[in-house]
Amino acid sequence: MTIYFDTLPSGIKVLTEEIPTIESVSVGVWIGVGSRNENKKESGIAHFLEHMAFKGTEKRSALQIAESIENVGGFINAYTSKEITCYYAKILKDDLPLAVDILSDIISNSVYKKEEIEREKGVILQEIGQIRDAPDEFIFELLQKEAFSDTELGRSILGTVDNVSSFKRDDFIRFIKNNYFSDRMVVCGAGNLNHHELCTLAEKFQPVEGDNHKLEPQKIPFLGGEKRVEKDLEQAHFAIGFEAPSNRSPQLYAGKVFSVLMGGGMSSRLFQEIREKRGLCYSIGTSFDGYSDIGMLLCYSGTAGEKIKELSEVIAIEFNRSVTDITEVEVERAKTQLRASLLMSLESSSSRSERLARGLIIWERIVEVQETISKIDDVTLQDVKDFGSVIFNDPSPAMVLYGQVSAAPKLNEFCSKLQN
Repeated sequence: MTIYFDTLPSGIKVLTEEIPTIESVSVGVWIGVGSRNENKKESGIAHFLEHMAFKGTEKRSALQIAESIENVGGFINAYTSKEITCYYAKILKDDLPLAVDILSDIISNSVYKKEEIEREKGVILQEIGQIRDAPDEFIFELLQKEAFSDTELGRSILGTVDNVSSFKRDDFIRFIKNNYFSDRMVVCGAGNLNHHELCTLAEKFQPVEGDNHKLEPQKIPFLGGEKRVEKDLEQAHFAIGFEAPSNRSPQLYAGKVFSVLMGGGMSSRLFQEIREKRGLCYSIGTSFDGYSDIGMLLCYSGTAGEKIKELSEVIAIEFNRSVTDITEVEVERAKTQLRASLLMSLESSSSRSERLARGLIIWERIVEVQETISKIDDVTLQDVKDFGSVIFNDPSPAMVLYGQVSAAPKLNEFCSKLQN
């Protein structure tokens, strides 16, 4: 398995991992553009644009796009995050030219018909409603807003009902011209393919030029605060987030190890103490969300309304204890989990292409698997304790409570348990 990299004259980067022993290819275009590139009036347009890419081009209707890829047994999809938009497909090796042709067509030649825009507005409004009806999903949108206020990182990727309802064809074209620059694009494939062939096929993407597109986004401060939404639900939902290092920070992997040992599995501290020993919840977990200049360590759980006070207090106490009594055994187990997760993901060509493309966008270079493993291996017990000590020392976390939360402690009460 060999990795190749080239930059086309247009500025588009082409990255491949040739795996001749399999029959399939995962290919896509990753663009360093997401909801963070929107202003307030545009909030939601990056995600809406991703939807519209599949609604018809100059040479294919929406049905023809779907049929073209499914006629050969492949699939095509896309996603939008805060800082990246991706359009990707998986096909058999002989169908790579078709997949790239479709991907370049939907990105470069979408027509944005008025009737399709109006129809898709209804779809996205249903998506917004679906999230709001799922407390264990909606709470994370509330947490982002509490952490980063009404900023590019705090606003929902889906946008608002008013914004989505107002978008017109010119808004999509303007957003593309202002953001979809060629040097932000990575065409990446993994599987049974040839690098030089993919380079030739990638020339189908029409370059978009712009000025100063290498500028870093303005740093957004982590504000923190408390949001309580009392609602007649079966459960009380709890989420807490702490400012953490960015994806580019030397402390990134210490943060990932900390997150795994605190709430990354059945052996984690929070799972054992809160679910297994106390029976306070069904699910509890932590995660580490990283961006280019900031990150957030967050924890989520749900419980009965009368148990929310105990649940949140135990979480604070466990975070407090971790700074002093994390053990070498726990750190090594968390590191093993991270390594195993990475290595097992390599069995998927889709995961391989995703890892390579995201790495090139985030770090602007190819990140070999062994380099990532080495960085995980290098994390020490003291690194993990130091990570916890820094983020919990004089913290200003974001806390969101949703549902039967009248018994839940205030944020200052949570913080006092955290620091006692």
